[in-house]
Amino acid sequence: MAYKSLRQAALDLEKHGQLLRIKTEVDPDLEIAEIHRRIFEAKGPAILFERVKGSPFQALSNLYGTFERTDFLFRHTINKVQKVIELKADPANFFKNPLRYTSAPFTALSALPKRKQLGAPILHGTTTIDQLPLIKSWPMDGGAFVTMPQVITLPPKTKSIMQSNIGMYRVQLSGNEYIMNKEVGMHYQLHRGIGVHHTMHNETDEPFRASVVIGGPPSYAFAAIMPLPEGLTEMTFAGMMGGHRFGYVWKNEHILPAFADFVITGTIRKKEKKPEGPFGDHLGYYSLQHDFPVMDVENVYHRKDAIWHFSVVGRPPQEDSSFGYLIHNLVKLLTPQEFPGIKEINAVDAAGVHPLLLAIGSERYMPFRERKPEEIITQANRIIGSGQTSLAKFLFIAAHGDDPNLNTHHMEDYFRHVLERIDLTRDLHFQTRTTIDTLDYSGSGWNEGSKVVIACCGPKKRDLKAELPTDFSLPVGFSQPKFVQPGILAIQATPFTNEQDRQQIDVLTQHLERFDLTHIPMIVVCDDSQFLIETFNNFVWATFTRTNPSHDIYGVGSFIEFKHWGCTSSLVFDARIKPHHAPVLETDHKISQKVDRLFSKGGELYGVI
Repeated sequence: MAYKSLRQAALDLEKHGQLLRIKTEVDPDLEIAEIHRRIFEAKGPAILFERVKGSPFQALSNLYGTFERTDFLFRHTINKVQKVIELKADPANFFKNPLRYTSAPFTALSALPKRKQLGAPILHGTTTIDQLPLIKSWPMDGGAFVTMPQVITLPPKTKSIMQSNIGMYRVQLSGNEYIMNKEVGMHYQLHRGIGVHHTMHNETDEPFRASVVIGGPPSYAFAAIMPLPEGLTEMTFAGMMGGHRFGYVWKNEHILPAFADFVITGTIRKKEKKPEGPFGDHLGYYSLQHDFPVMDVENVYHRKDAIWHFSVVGRPPQEDSSFGYLIHNLVKLLTPQEFPGIKEINAVDAAGVHPLLLAIGSERYMPFRERKPEEIITQANRIIGSGQTSLAKFLFIAAHGDDPNLNTHHMEDYFRHVLERIDLTRDLHFQTRTTIDTLDYSGSGWNEGSKVVIACCGPKKRDLKAELPTDFSLPVGFSQPKFVQPGILAIQATPFTNEQDRQQIDVLTQHLERFDLTHIPMIVVCDDSQFLIETFNNFVWATFTRTNPSHDIYGVGSFIEFKHWGCTSSLVFDARIKPHHAPVLETDHKISQKVDRLFSKGGELYGVI
């Protein structure tokens, strides 16, 4: 079904039992987000909030709340689009399998953007920022944010729609120093597509105009986040995924998607910035307040019966995890082309995507001698030197062939495989004083940190066990040893309060030298060992979001040999929360109690989850 609007998609979901209408008036200040989180965690339906306090507009969330629902929304187009992407990435694919790609050119051509002359729904009316559903998701958020925007910009001196960039960059609508109805905050970095346009505009006198789009057919939001091959625009992609051409109009020098629900138009100040944030972000912590560009608001357009499309961002998995799932399905066949020799890459959603990558590569350099990591190190360097994967802090890479059934998405098995084979004296490769994800505050500064490649290749070196050595003990300040799984031990420690507390880990590693830890190659020092072992997701989240490899990796029997660091026994991660880390996301107790009543007997949502 080719959806022409967000409401049409919502009604289709309702027809198939996948939409919940909430008729009770709900507060956009924390309450809506709390309801969303509970329904999402229960794998519930999409949610239409019919009465949003302070706004005449309805709001919709959890549209992509399950992988199955995401597949359903794009069920008629995804296979066709996958073929176009494969052909764009490597035209030679056509000659390898012409029957597969016969329809691809027609799919792309039939989805090209089209300027509408009459009847664009987005031109129905105008409103103001203060009339929108000003949804605030977390108690410490700096204000209300647009969490599913599609921000459209053009380079200077052109109106060519094919040169436009559409990206998903968060937009702060209220709070901080922003003047209501006149200014909004634009959170983006200069290496993004919009940042390239910003740099170009800085060299001209031309105003830097932007359109912040909310809603529209489901393909609109996905197009804003999809990494596309060269020559395929977001508008064309949105048309292909949506099953019809991307209609647009020009209004007051701005691009307005014809079928969007809302478009906020304005001009981005080229030099002036204002504090933006904090914001509860996808790593499970707040991204803190920093200076970012400001857009002067000119108009807020909306279609008739418009729906405000939003999501709630937080510790993964969240609704936006479905975007990663969909992207993986579309580009999985392209991984060997982008990263030669690589069979699989998993940017681990449960660890916030960028902190942790798991990969399977090919080891073919020296087939006539003992297998060890050689070619996979070259492949690892390619991964952490390319695009979005360059933001990773931890890259585990194993060699294809040591276990034909190895799968990066089966994390427990993958870690078992690596820990059975790794040589900790040889297989750790650090990069220090480099860049990491801007939203990751575990490093030595904003956007500053380190990386480590952890490689393994060859036969098993050890059997992993979930048992402590005879007469095992811990020094003062450490307690509650518990196994995450065989080979991975969590140890609780007193809180990390200042840099002097790093010496505690030295005391621990020296103490552990007296024990045979061959069967426990990985130890995680943490604030709460019971929390770490409750789920594997807890383990990967706490371990890899709270550690900076150069500062927080230690080893039992550690050594430096010609600038190479290694250890003769267990690898130790200090995954305690540090004073410079961003605060963990926590819900407001009073709001939780208020929402409890909605889900209790007599409340509108009783029995929904």
